[in-house]
Amino acid sequence: MEKKNTWWDNLGEPQYGGEIVVRANSNIVDFDPCATQLAYIFSTWMEKLAADDWTLDPEIFDFKPHWHPSRYMSGQLAESWEFTGPGAYIMHLRKGIRWQNIPPANGREFIADDVVFHYNRLCGFGQSDKKRGPLQTAVTRFQDLISVTASDKFTVVFQWKITSEETIMETLHQISPAAYLENPEAVRKWGDVRDWRHAIGTGPFILKHFIPGESAFLVKNPDYWGHDERHPLNQLPYVDAVKFLIVPDEAGALDLMCAGKIDLIDQISPLGAQALRKTNPEIIQITHPGANPVTIDPRNDVKPFNDIRVRKAMQMAIDLPSIVREYYHNTVEPYPATFTTRYMREWGFRWEDWPQDLKDEYTYNPQASKKLLAEAGYPYGFKTNIVAHTSGEFPLLQIVKFYFKAVGIDMEIRPMENDDWIIFVMINHKHDQLAYHAGGPLGHNSSPTHDLRIFQKGSRANYNMVDDPVFNAFLPRAEKATDFAEIQKVMRDANEYVARQHYTISLIQPMAYSFCQPWLKGYNAQFGSAWAHGGGPGMSGFYLSRFWIDQKVKKN
Repeated sequence: MEKKNTWWDNLGEPQYGGEIVVRANSNIVDFDPCATQLAYIFSTWMEKLAADDWTLDPEIFDFKPHWHPSRYMSGQLAESWEFTGPGAYIMHLRKGIRWQNIPPANGREFIADDVVFHYNRLCGFGQSDKKRGPLQTAVTRFQDLISVTASDKFTVVFQWKITSEETIMETLHQISPAAYLENPEAVRKWGDVRDWRHAIGTGPFILKHFIPGESAFLVKNPDYWGHDERHPLNQLPYVDAVKFLIVPDEAGALDLMCAGKIDLIDQISPLGAQALRKTNPEIIQITHPGANPVTIDPRNDVKPFNDIRVRKAMQMAIDLPSIVREYYHNTVEPYPATFTTRYMREWGFRWEDWPQDLKDEYTYNPQASKKLLAEAGYPYGFKTNIVAHTSGEFPLLQIVKFYFKAVGIDMEIRPMENDDWIIFVMINHKHDQLAYHAGGPLGHNSSPTHDLRIFQKGSRANYNMVDDPVFNAFLPRAEKATDFAEIQKVMRDANEYVARQHYTISLIQPMAYSFCQPWLKGYNAQFGSAWAHGGGPGMSGFYLSRFWIDQKVKKN
């Protein structure tokens, strides 16, 4: 029978053997999917019910955004799913999957009761005090999940309060790390699986060694159930081992990359990417939508920021095209960041579609800015301060400070370390003026409908302190939507409303930069978001099991 041509033919024939070394830019502090957000490490030994479609043509969707649409998912632990009624979501598990052959799991079969165990533990179902699981952020997003039951050995029934199929699938499959399934026997024996020595899953790799602040080392699972969807006869994984090198310092990580001691690296700054292209042009670069843009986030409930004229004036005081040229060196698009990133083309409200009157409100115009400030009662401007998370781009904040000063706004920058910032701003809302951190409220490329909680009254993410009944109505609309087009309309309307209300001061959506060695094969640009630290699908294990090393290229 003649072989059918496929789009991945030009990627070469997979090879077995070798090791992939990945840079981790932060320490690995926990190993329990119900206790931490570090999903990029989990997925090497634990798996989800659904994953990306490895056979999908990148011309249709290239998996570069962190959010991967539900219709482009394929089965992982589950082989199929269906909606059988309002809020009733049924998942049919694959048969023959086994837990890793490590005590106390000892290679037993993976069944529906294991899925029920995970969600009962996460959400507190069946507990007399209804205590929620330890991963509060994920549990909050699962607040509409009523129950999870096993109708037979390989069928799981999820019952939801909401009826929107898209929202249900986003919650269940896109919210990591809550999607990863831990071994019940391990939890029963040790109480949790926060210790790396208790890491047991169904996945392609087995965690063998961990040195805090230094590295994690995994070897291939010899009994892994998975096969390569592009080459169905090939059992996964291809490589013998995976190593995560924990290198927070970008310069140090790039040195290791240039020396050939790291195969994959992500979250590189534009300046770091520029430097690497000059010194090592042979290293392959992948550009993809970056993390959330820098935004200047005013409290909308206090003077002077409760006046929309002031917020508009602040936006018009900033020359975004100049920032693109001088700060980003023309590596990004010169458009203001929107509520949903412009790179999720089916969901947002792209600049090209904005009416001119709205574009004018985001166009550099210091004269109009001063006029608006005068109309609001601040003809000579005002003094303010910004509580700035130390992970942010302080050189960019200095540029913003300069633009504000030119229209009379004197902004003092007050740096604050991570834990203190979270407590001060996000939990206690003690900031009295402006706030900033690297993951601001605009430019999201994660699950669209869940982003509607960001400016909801009472949401922890709502440190802009927005209380707007018009915006509050978008989430119920999305949760009641009956089809994909209806949710798209809700998100489009929400994007325009956020832009017109100027809840926050928009800057530029940066691009993210990932690099891989020329001997790494099998990818088609997906890995830029596959193990995004702190967000996204966090599917490093899925991809690392399908990549391979071309030993001939590596030796040369």
